[in-house]
Order: sequence, then C-alpha cells, then structure tokens
Amino acid sequence: MGFARGHQLNKTPMLEIKRVLVVDGIDDVCVKVLADAGFQVDKKDKITKDEVLATIKDYDALIVRSATKVTKEIIAAGTRLKIIGRAGTGVDNIDTDAATHAGIIVMNTPGGNTLSAAEHTCAMISALARQIPQAHATMKQGKWDRKNFMGVELHGKTIAILGLGRIGREVATRMQAYGMKTIGYDPILPKEAAKAINIDAYDLDELWPLADFITVHTPLTESTRHLLNDAVLAKCKKGVRIVNCARGGIIEEAALLRALESGHVAGAALDVFDEEPPKDIANNKLIQHPNCIVTPHLGASTEEAQAKVALEIGQQIVEATHGSQIMGAVNAPAMMHALRDDLKPWVILGSKLGLLAAQLMVGSAFEKGSSKWLHRLTVTAQGKAIQSSSSTLCAAVLMGILNHLQATPVNLVNASMIADALGLHVREERTSEPHDEYQNVLSLRYTTETEDHEYAGTVFGTNNLRFTRIDQFAFEVRPAGHLMFYRNEDKPGVIAAIGTHLAQASINIADLTLGRDDSKREALCIVNTDQPIPADVLQRIQQTSFITYARTVTL
Repeated sequence: MGFARGHQLNKTPMLEIKRVLVVDGIDDVCVKVLADAGFQVDKKDKITKDEVLATIKDYDALIVRSATKVTKEIIAAGTRLKIIGRAGTGVDNIDTDAATHAGIIVMNTPGGNTLSAAEHTCAMISALARQIPQAHATMKQGKWDRKNFMGVELHGKTIAILGLGRIGREVATRMQAYGMKTIGYDPILPKEAAKAINIDAYDLDELWPLADFITVHTPLTESTRHLLNDAVLAKCKKGVRIVNCARGGIIEEAALLRALESGHVAGAALDVFDEEPPKDIANNKLIQHPNCIVTPHLGASTEEAQAKVALEIGQQIVEATHGSQIMGAVNAPAMMHALRDDLKPWVILGSKLGLLAAQLMVGSAFEKGSSKWLHRLTVTAQGKAIQSSSSTLCAAVLMGILNHLQATPVNLVNASMIADALGLHVREERTSEPHDEYQNVLSLRYTTETEDHEYAGTVFGTNNLRFTRIDQFAFEVRPAGHLMFYRNEDKPGVIAAIGTHLAQASINIADLTLGRDDSKREALCIVNTDQPIPADVLQRIQQTSFITYARTVTL
C-alpha cells in the first residue's frame, strides 16, 4: 500500500492501554519497546494459570507465546484487558471466541517467523527426500548401511504448496532454486498473482494427483481440519511425500499412518501434531514409523525469529495505542468494539463510502484486463480527529468496496491483504489540515481505465453520518436505505418528471437532496425511497431525455 505522511501525527490513543503483562520467556526487546513508549511492563517468564487468574485484572494487555493457555476463565477475569498479543503466528492457545465476545483484540505476528518456518520446511523436505535422519541414526548405532537409504532427487519433482501466504511463497522460492516445479492452492490469491511468482494454481481436486511432495501452510480452521484425510490421500500419487510444519490437525494423523503403512505415502515429515506434546511418544505409531521424520515444533525456534516476533508484538501494541492502525488482529469483530467510541462512526462511514463507490461503478471492477478493472484507490483522512487513524479508515473503505465486488469475506483485519492479492493499488493519505467546509472529512478516489470518481463524507456530533460530495457535486445526505443517484441537465421540471415515474410505480420518496454544478449547468440528485426501485422503473428514468446517468444503491 502507498503511504503519504506529510503532517505530524495526532497522538490521540486508539486504545487506552497503560499496563502490560509479558509472559512465557518472550525476548527482552519486547519489554524495551513497550517501556520506551511509556507503558508499565511486568515480565514473568514462568507463570501458572492460578497466578494469571489472580493478577490479570490489573492489566490492559497480555502478551504470550505458546506456553500460557489464555482460557475463557482468564479472559473473564481480565476485566481491563483490551489486547491479547501472541508473539508468533498461531493463536491456538487463546480462546479467540471468548476474547471476541468480550471485545478484546487478539493479535499475532505472522511475519516474524516467516523465514525460520520456511527454512525449517525446506530442511524437512530435503531430509525426507534423502532419509537423512534415518541414516544418521544408524551410523550413531555403529552401522554403515547405504543400500537401505536410497533417496530421490528434488530436481524435476512437483511440489504442491497448500496456502500461498508469506511462508508458502518463501518455500516456493527456495524449492524453485532446487529445480522443483511449484504448484499450489490458496482460496484468496488469484491464479494470475500465483503465476507471477512461478506457481501454477489449481483447485484442490486437480492438485492432489499431480504432486510428488505436498507441504501445508494454512491456518487450522474448521475448513482446514483434516484437510488431508483418507479420501484425499487416496487421490494422491502413490509414493507422495507429505510435510506439515504449519498446524497439527490439518492432516488426519490416523489416515496418514494408514497411508504410510500401506506404502501409498512414501514418507512424511511432521513438525506439528494434533496434541502437543503428544502423549506416549515412545509408543506413538505415527511418530515411530520408520518413514516419518519428526521434530518437536521447531519451525519458529531460531534466535532470529524469537527476537523478531518479540519486537513486532511490542511495536503492534504501541501502534494500536499511539499510532494509526491495529496490525495483526485476528478477530475482526472485536476491533470495532475495542476502538475509541469517537472513531467507530468514522469506520461505519468509511465502509458506507466504499459500498457506495462499489455500487456506482460501471460494470465489474474485477474483470482484470478489461477497461473496467479497478486498479487504483486513494483514501484520504483529513482533519485532526481522524488523520491519526487513517489506516483503520482505509481498511473500512476497502471492506465496503470488496465485500460488494467479490466473494471472499472482508473485514478490518484482512482488507489490505485481499486488496493486495487482487492487484488493487491502494494509497493512504492523511493530513491534520481542516477541510474548507468541515473540520474532518474522509474521502476516496478510485480509477479505472474508463472512470475516475471521488466520494467524501463526514460525521457531525457523535454519530451523525453524512455523504458530502460526489465528484464536483456538494450536498449533505444521510447514508442509509434505498438511494437513487441521477445526473441531469439543470433545468426546470426534472424533479417533477422523476417524481411522476416513481409515483406511477407506487414508490414513495422519503427524502431528496440536490447538488449543482453551475459552470456546466448540471445537477446531481439523490432520492431516498421507502422501497427499492425496480429495474424497469430505473430503466425508464435512464431513458428520459434530460437524464445523463441514473443508478440505485442500498446502504
């Protein structure tokens, strides 16, 4: 995303956070970042559940790694909590549903361990291909056994990467250097974007029979739990090799064991498990299978990764409190609850501006390659009250646009990521200088090869939302209900003629607002109706001689 600074930030806090509890042996750089920003920080490397329950009521934020389980009980006891930060990627140890219900933001640091996790995955792939751990073990036993450890080359093999996020893409880059053909699946990333990084994207059912190696890089959700099961493994090539350095549970362990025992799967490399640590490791058939390589969840266990995630979670807490955005949040509904009360109506306004723009666009904004392709968007937060929250408001605008124009659900957390995946160039601008007519104004401008339009709005008082401009037309209209926007020659009789069309269709006008461009003798009228305007009625209005443009929206 583009970013224009230009003016000093207003340091009005987005969230009121003063005291932070840091546990689980998180690197001291996290404490330093927070302390330097003026927070009171208590660091307790080893802490019991009872100790957390007894003290959490005194803290506004809690930062954990994986050892501390943030349960519903702990969340209920944290009456001051506004943020739970996870120094790492997975939030399996945090009851995210309970936190969301309580309005507490759960945030992680998905970028900090990217390289370490990718490198560990690649090491596991190489070890799997050449049976390095098994050969190492026999030599430690005093044996020189070459014939039992015939490996395979990676060059020329096809590796399927499930999940083309940061880690998946880093794995692809490294395995391409080995000469592997990279194919993949991602529900968000368009096939064109995958192709740009030399990954051929397939639907899952197409992908299974093509892969010599499969590596998993998705989160664990209800849709990905047991993604690889008996039925899926049966569709894979005989002799496929499978790697999971993402999350336990994505691969059904019992099904994988059956496939290893039958020889259909030639080998597996696992860094993660359904239960961690697994029970009775010495007698666990999957772990002890001779063709299964295992490590005890070491993907992010490097000095560099732990320092990065500690630094990032500290910076994210500071940014959420003193800065312009909330980064790394995984539970979007809690973000709205946790935002300052005065910012919430602006977020709603932003989403409505985006939804307005999406509905007024001509044609499909995501027909890539056509003149209708939405390729540039600029969002501007102008005024002292909102300029420090520009990133959040930009996400709100994207949420309004993208939820209307494509199928993937978009929220304040993933809006920027999905915009990037769709190839939409987003520029975020902010200034503390007041608008000519209003103290604070949020605006967006979008560009296609055939269109260039600007929309703006403001909030009066505490919760009085208004659209204030479309292109050169100034007005004030409440952004709610069924609205018709039409442009016309500015001459007498137009409103009466439109009213007649609506009356003949038994459509009642609830409100009407007019904007004028005297230099062009053109007007823009916004009509609020009690019910939607049917397509045939809109078509008759569009065909009226003095109407140059007519569209309907629902907000």
